[in-house]
Amino acid sequence: MDAFTTGLLQRIKTTESDLTRARETGDDFLAEVEEAELDDLHRLAAEHGVEVSASGV
Repeated sequence: MDAFTTGLLQRIKTTESDLTRARETGDDFLAEVEEAELDDLHRLAAEHGVEVSASGV
């Protein structure tokens, strides 16, 4: 696995964790920001042929 793929998958994992934390604390604004970031990361992964498992990373 190259550095790009490793970094991208780590960013997805971190963003998923941040999204969960935002939802648990009731921070709706932060949850929306994290959801948008996660969407962008998934789009980037798809554009570069990086497979992201259904359960996260």
